[in-house]
Amino acid sequence: MSENVIEVRNIVRNFKLGQEEVKVLKGIDLDIKRGDYVAFMGPSGSGKSTFMNLLGCLDTATSGTYRLNGTDVSSLSDDQLADIRNTEIGFVFQTFNLLPRTTALDNVALPMIYAGKSKRDRMDRASDVLTSVGLADRMDHKPNQLSGGQRQRVAVGRALVNNPSIILADEPTGNLDSKTGVEIMALFDKIHADGNTVILVTHEEDIAEHAHRVIRLRDGVIESDVRNR
Repeated sequence: MSENVIEVRNIVRNFKLGQEEVKVLKGIDLDIKRGDYVAFMGPSGSGKSTFMNLLGCLDTATSGTYRLNGTDVSSLSDDQLADIRNTEIGFVFQTFNLLPRTTALDNVALPMIYAGKSKRDRMDRASDVLTSVGLADRMDHKPNQLSGGQRQRVAVGRALVNNPSIILADEPTGNLDSKTGVEIMALFDKIHADGNTVILVTHEEDIAEHAHRVIRLRDGVIESDVRNR
């Protein structure tokens, strides 16, 4: 097995706007090792969200190749991409994206339904994961009964539940106050220490400092790639 979980070669992403073609990503080459902790930064319009969507298999490149765990995802069908998203990638969003009428336990267990796991396995695993993110006493609470930080912990638990190859977090502290943001980043540090590959998108320097490698995008290309530990 390669030590790289992600291998990107000459990735280009263009969008059509009317008659015009806008070049958002302009030939990106990148390797991310298994167990790495990476932050992507860059101003609005730099291409970081587009690149995150490509890494998360939510979008496909105009040209170039993207290998995730040795699989060339650039050539997969929509159904195959959906399978990869569910089993290989754990998403954490700024807006939590939880089902409002569903308990924390059922929100976390949801990806396991698509993975075809039995109800008992789903409940056992979701319970373990919620305990690991500090919510053992909140399993039966619905999102509107939880604080913002607790909701994000549920979202992190849902991202972890299928033991994915990578955790992708898009501005994970964007909707939280600074004290809660510190707690969530401590949780990401723990997840990384447990052996997970963590990839963040953020515009906040203090959040990026948690990562071991900071990649800055500008105008659709990698401007700098610095490993700080």
